[in-house]
Amino acid sequence: MNIQNTIEAKVKEGFLALYTIEIPTVEFQATRKEFEGDITVVVFPMLRYKKGNPVQIGEDLGKYVVENVPEITNYNVVKGFLNLVIEDAFYTNFFNSIYTDANFGIVSPKADEKAIMVEYSSPNTNKPLHLGHVRNNLLGYSVAEIIKAAGKKVYKTQIINDRGIHICKSMLAWKKFGNGETPESSGLKGDKLVGNYYVKFDKEYKKEIGNLVASGISEEDAKKQAPLLMEAQEMLQKWEAGDEKVVALWKTMNSWVYKGFDVTYKNMGVNFDTLYYESDTYLLGKDVVAQGLEKGVFYKKEDGSVWCDLTDDGLDEKIVLRSDGTAVYMTQDIGTAIQRVKDFPDVGGMVYTVGNEQDYHFQVLFLILKKLGFDWAKQLHHLSYGMVDLPSGKMKSREGTVVDADDLMVEMTTTAKEISEELGKLDGYSNEEKNELYKTIGLGALKYFILKVDPKKRILFDPKSSVDFQGNTGPFIQYTYARIQSIIRKADFDYSKPVSIELHEKEKELLKQLELFPEIIQQAAANYSPAVIANYTYDLVKEFNSFYQNVSILGEENQDKKVFRVQLAKKVADTIKSAFSLLGIQVPERM
Repeated sequence: MNIQNTIEAKVKEGFLALYTIEIPTVEFQATRKEFEGDITVVVFPMLRYKKGNPVQIGEDLGKYVVENVPEITNYNVVKGFLNLVIEDAFYTNFFNSIYTDANFGIVSPKADEKAIMVEYSSPNTNKPLHLGHVRNNLLGYSVAEIIKAAGKKVYKTQIINDRGIHICKSMLAWKKFGNGETPESSGLKGDKLVGNYYVKFDKEYKKEIGNLVASGISEEDAKKQAPLLMEAQEMLQKWEAGDEKVVALWKTMNSWVYKGFDVTYKNMGVNFDTLYYESDTYLLGKDVVAQGLEKGVFYKKEDGSVWCDLTDDGLDEKIVLRSDGTAVYMTQDIGTAIQRVKDFPDVGGMVYTVGNEQDYHFQVLFLILKKLGFDWAKQLHHLSYGMVDLPSGKMKSREGTVVDADDLMVEMTTTAKEISEELGKLDGYSNEEKNELYKTIGLGALKYFILKVDPKKRILFDPKSSVDFQGNTGPFIQYTYARIQSIIRKADFDYSKPVSIELHEKEKELLKQLELFPEIIQQAAANYSPAVIANYTYDLVKEFNSFYQNVSILGEENQDKKVFRVQLAKKVADTIKSAFSLLGIQVPERM
């Protein structure tokens, strides 16, 4: 339990003892620099439970806490703020307890703890991953890592949309215009090659529409009657009927795409424990509809279609089976969720990383699963996120609309190279070391820029400003980490044993920040928000840089102080590395 939790428990206990009133929460803030104290209890919210003078309430509680918490040595009250002074020994004892703990802040899962499944990426196999997928993957991967660090078992998964009319469009265009082209013969990644044929289909389809309109057909009818679309629809019917040739082509082209995706995922630094394919799951859920009809969760209309009436819950009526007996996306998602729990019986909840345009879909899905009586349906979360925009003209995009994920990562590495070369910090590096470093900085900049923003907010992503070595950026934090490594390399003395010193105020401030880390991980997991980790790390780095500028480390004459400062710097670096690994960001040893 950290000191804040201890104080919170005692303030609640004190309130009950003094006024026989229970308060649900205690609000804290950092003590303002002009007052003595290390942590401040805000008294004003307590006036909701007990009317009175906030200064007097602060005095009463201050006395109680000093008497009942050995680590609190003094207090003062300024208006409605109770400032508490924590003894130095608390912080030095805390530091000595975590200094050699390689897993500081990380909680191991309990044996009987239910697992969480986190779904992200979920691409279509008719085109490469794009900028939207970048935010999706970075968010999903990071949230999975954070939940794991908070003490849960986690499975990372994706459902690959590998069937449907859009897949047939790429297949048909390749068959008609491809001349047997392969990733090997073209030198293109498989997902890029297949994506090119999806674009080719669209161009040829639009030409056919134009010709039909010119012959006197309305545009609406032309869109339906274009021969290319009708052929694609026929191809989908053949695929669903198991036509050998169509299925063989589908398998071949999808295998090209998967190889391409694997390269992108590896470069992005994300991975998965298990994969689901829509071609396997699209029929799931139909049996559940039959069971739901029996339970009265669904009802049948005269035309044979099956619906779920959610109007009492403030939503609308939702179709789950068409009149011809075919499933809709909702049916498939119901079936897939149930299948996942069958496959992994220890799953007790799921997180779906999907853009905010699907907010309503997930409201409906979760509600239906609850109505069907699944216990784990109470632990479903839609990790809803906003769009990512780019300033126009910053980067070439395919077809003027989509920014390719691979191109974006290359662009970031190039930007990191240009800025690093301008700063001229890389003397004595081999070309291989330089290229590896540019990639670490470029990808770190991209990931940090995207993850430091609350997932719900829309982002305007500017590659150039994200690779700044100043301010709230990935490279600024990476640079601080590298600076600490340089200090450690120069420390040519034994700093492995604990020492006892009187704390400098800058050391105490840094220790306060370190002490928050375990709580920050729990908070980030509870809120499904990597931004909590990102912004904590920036605050830690700012605090370290203030310490570094005000206190001599290797130049300190007192050996115990010098040992302690190197230990403290090392622990800060370890915590930066640990926090950044939860964001999927690497840290360089030198910069």
